[in-house]
Amino acid sequence: MAGELASIPALTRKDFVSNQDVRWCPGCGDYAILAQIQKVLPELGIPREKFVFVSGIGCSSRLPYYVNTYGLHTIHGRAPAIATGVKVANPDLAVWVITGDGDALSIGGNHLIHALRRNVDLKILLFNNRIYGLTKGQYSPTSEIGKKTKSTPHGSIDYPMHPISIALGAEATFTARTIDSDTGHLGKILTEAAHHKGSTFVEIYQNCVIFNDNAFQEVTDRDTRADNTITLEHGRPLIFGKDRNKGIRLKGMTPEVVTLGENGVTEQDLIVHDETLADSTYAFLLSRFEPPHFPVPLGVFRSIQRPTYEDMLTAQIKKAKEKKSSELKNLLYGSETWTVAE
Repeated sequence: MAGELASIPALTRKDFVSNQDVRWCPGCGDYAILAQIQKVLPELGIPREKFVFVSGIGCSSRLPYYVNTYGLHTIHGRAPAIATGVKVANPDLAVWVITGDGDALSIGGNHLIHALRRNVDLKILLFNNRIYGLTKGQYSPTSEIGKKTKSTPHGSIDYPMHPISIALGAEATFTARTIDSDTGHLGKILTEAAHHKGSTFVEIYQNCVIFNDNAFQEVTDRDTRADNTITLEHGRPLIFGKDRNKGIRLKGMTPEVVTLGENGVTEQDLIVHDETLADSTYAFLLSRFEPPHFPVPLGVFRSIQRPTYEDMLTAQIKKAKEKKSSELKNLLYGSETWTVAE
């Protein structure tokens, strides 16, 4: 394998830019995500013909046209199912799924959770803008309660879904969150996701400038983001705030925000982030954090290793073939046949 990689000419971002005109609204967060994907791909040492990008329906799902690799623009919500077929048929491929909050969590919810629970080695990127953008501004499964849109003129009465919580509940082996406006963090998370083997789920907060502008303003505005976000770093205590003087500790089973230096609180009292815990309880707890009571966690919630679906399926098929006789007579009159008496 090392010799094979050594023979691959060095690739650059330009090699992953297609000849298609990029057609998103000016200012759309999708541009930043696309740019970081094209920056990360050549750093992985994988030939372009080994990549496949699969998408469903939505603004985000146009992305396979803009990446100079193999790609499939499929049908609404079914991208994880089709990507599973691609990966199982050819496990050597690096398969990425591009989807949105509407595509993945509404009509595609069933396909998403089963791809994650099976631990298929897919890199699933969910662009979350809390709105249906392609169909011109209806509320989505992640829209906040009370959201007024063309489909909910009096305000949505649906409670929003939490993508990270769903991924963890489905036992995704890699779960992370990042944001389009922080390109450094976005690139770092995409790189970590690319190197993970197993079901990989990354929620990306993505701004829709036309139909839901500033949906994440509290975590992107320079004046408020330090107090409303917390960067997850493995092995580091949960500290945040403009002055880096706030933290999260457990009081019994309940998390609470504390101020370092007050009432004798020190870093030793804080939760130390561990993304490698096999039990997803802690990661799920983090997934429920949101303003105004808690900062939004950005980073890797969970990263563990377990056998992948395609590896287990390949082994199962091999074992079944080894048990079968190559003799036609034995196949025709094997243990799964019987004789009907006259």
